[in-house]
Amino acid sequence: MPKAVGIDLGTTNSVIAVMEGGRPEVIVNAEGARTTPSVVAYKGDERLVGQIARRQAALNPKATLFEVKRFIGRRWDEVKEEAARVPFVVKEGPGGSVRIEVNGQDLAPEQVSAEVLRKLVQDASAKLGEKIRDVVITVPAYFDNSQREATKQAGEIAGLNVLRVINEPTAAALAYGLERKGNETVLVFDLGGGTFDVTILELGDGVFEVKSTSGDTHLGGADFDQRIVAWLAGEFQKEHNFDLRKDPQALQRLIEAAEKAKIELSNASETTISLPFITFDPETRTPLHLERTLTRAKFEELTADLLRRVRQPVEQALADAKLSASQIDEVILVGGSTRIPAVKRIVKDLIGKDPNESVNPDEAVALGAAVQAGIIQGDSNLGDIVLVDVTPLTLGVEVKGGMVAPMIPRNTTVPAKKTEIYTTAENNQPGVEINVLQGERPMAADNKSLGRFKLEGIPPMPAGRPQIEVTFDIDANGILHVTAKEKTSGKEASIRIENTTTLDKSDVERMVREAEQNAEADRKRREKVEKRNNLDSLRVQALAQLDEQAGASEEAKQKLKAAADEAEEAVRSDDDSRIESAQKRLEEELRSFMTAAQQGSQAQASAAGPQAQKQDDDVIDADFKPAD
Repeated sequence: MPKAVGIDLGTTNSVIAVMEGGRPEVIVNAEGARTTPSVVAYKGDERLVGQIARRQAALNPKATLFEVKRFIGRRWDEVKEEAARVPFVVKEGPGGSVRIEVNGQDLAPEQVSAEVLRKLVQDASAKLGEKIRDVVITVPAYFDNSQREATKQAGEIAGLNVLRVINEPTAAALAYGLERKGNETVLVFDLGGGTFDVTILELGDGVFEVKSTSGDTHLGGADFDQRIVAWLAGEFQKEHNFDLRKDPQALQRLIEAAEKAKIELSNASETTISLPFITFDPETRTPLHLERTLTRAKFEELTADLLRRVRQPVEQALADAKLSASQIDEVILVGGSTRIPAVKRIVKDLIGKDPNESVNPDEAVALGAAVQAGIIQGDSNLGDIVLVDVTPLTLGVEVKGGMVAPMIPRNTTVPAKKTEIYTTAENNQPGVEINVLQGERPMAADNKSLGRFKLEGIPPMPAGRPQIEVTFDIDANGILHVTAKEKTSGKEASIRIENTTTLDKSDVERMVREAEQNAEADRKRREKVEKRNNLDSLRVQALAQLDEQAGASEEAKQKLKAAADEAEEAVRSDDDSRIESAQKRLEEELRSFMTAAQQGSQAQASAAGPQAQKQDDDVIDADFKPAD
């Protein structure tokens, strides 16, 4: 049975892990790294993913996509601010969804995320020696229904069977508590590249029970980077009266420099940001350079409001779990941004103890996802582990007056199912529209609408007579399913989801087909490149043999040199048939040359044999002449 893997699909970096001998292990990618940048670049017909995409970002800013997790499953009006901060084009799509424009084509965030998932799984399959299809994917605990569904769809577009969508802090707790036997109350503080989660769990006797979760899906390391970007751009504008953020290439370089500076300030008190030739003076066309020193104190001043924002979710999670800070046994830090010294200080101040740093903040989530994959597959090494998770936000419906009627409160254990009876507000009302909402505000307009469900075909009846049974059913992935029927008449009516940000089934199927077609095109492209590279390598080898093999005849040398020259021209032409023909000819001429060289060497050795022997004899006679 092929193994299932766990994937941490991150905003900045992604990680894949698998259970090996009862322990979760990170699988290195094709480049030998344990993390893969969540970056996808579109360059002509090619799609580059990971570090290779990240390296060319400054020269291809409008077609190099990063931090796409911030857009997945979101509505356009929720991400306008984030969209304005990136060098590529993010715009409104159908039904208020989000689309990313690349080379004249509109891409859904799910499609881009699917490229990252495909890269992770292809590399892991090559390492494990078996094709991987079954995966567990993690999401921030505070992701809403649309974001979870969109993440699952990204997996489907990548051709994967998504066994489960699991919350990132819960996964980290699985990795932390796998070998611990005692009872503990743990707070997982997860500050990643794009989102922030706080989850409180009780661990003991193989049971991982989530007590509460809170967070902020608009707060992450990228926001800290943007404060440095804004500061650098502002300083440069004061000096040169030019806003670097309007130049996509310059903006990309600023973003990369800001991230690097943030990382360096985790271990140093100051860092120098140097960006030579960042732009040109618009009047004189002379090159302009940017160089600034950023201290840790200045960085904390620039991000003071962001640092304050991490406090409220911690306090909310404690209140929802009905616990005090002193009742927390361990604080686990997850996500690269928890390395920021000021963040660690705030955690210690809030909980009153130093964070536990025994888990790798970059890898813990993927390791926990691998554990969950092992549980689902029935890994005998794991024993009886039970994971009890919760829904992060309250789910309800809009009722008369624009109010919200809660159906499933936040921090309800999942899976969960709840049924309520509603009725009509007008006489002979033929149908009702049920607006499904997610959020904590009392008014419908202040919460997120997950979809509007129409129940039609209600028989004519006085107001208040119809019995409309609405059922909310949250599965183990935290994804909501809604059904409705009219009870009085016994007639069931269909529900139609309208205006959601996630893709409909036909879109997903189309993108799966496109992904498969692209995969085949990528395979052919790789084969073509490999043929070209193989021919070029053989040409270099042939030229080396020309220098090394002195025994070959001039005729053999000329034939091999002609075949090598033809190979060089074939490589430049990029013509498949010409490459194949040149490869065949060069292989034949190289074999003939090596045979001729070997025969020539043997002939030379044979001709030189007697003379060599006589010289040897002379030497022996001279060295061992009998005494007189």
